[in-house]
Amino acid sequence: MTHGVQMIEWSGTPAYQQVAEDLRKRIARDEFTQSGKLPSLSELQGHYGVTVTVARDAIRQLRTDGLAVSHQGKGAFLTVDSADRAREAGPEAAIAELRDEVTRLRSEVSDLRERVAALETE
Repeated sequence: MTHGVQMIEWSGTPAYQQVAEDLRKRIARDEFTQSGKLPSLSELQGHYGVTVTVARDAIRQLRTDGLAVSHQGKGAFLTVDSADRAREAGPEAAIAELRDEVTRLRSEVSDLRERVAALETE
């Protein structure tokens, strides 16, 4: 499960959010689907080079987002629709939504230009 240490860097975004975002991407790629289980807190600490508090907060964020459930002493597990939710919640979905909006706005601006040009020629 470990792919080497992926250190979290200070970027203005809290470390737990960076870990949660990376886990969200990994969930969206179905990385944990077969086992249905997220890495343990100690595995997260080793993989990301973070404290147990950061690892715990990242899992808490995934629970808040509806991507995981925790069972005391057993760990954190994916929810039934976690991969779909992760894909919808990730930045890729937001980018796709923005692209659609820009396309729609360009079309509207083009239509308005044509209407203005028609009014100016009258």
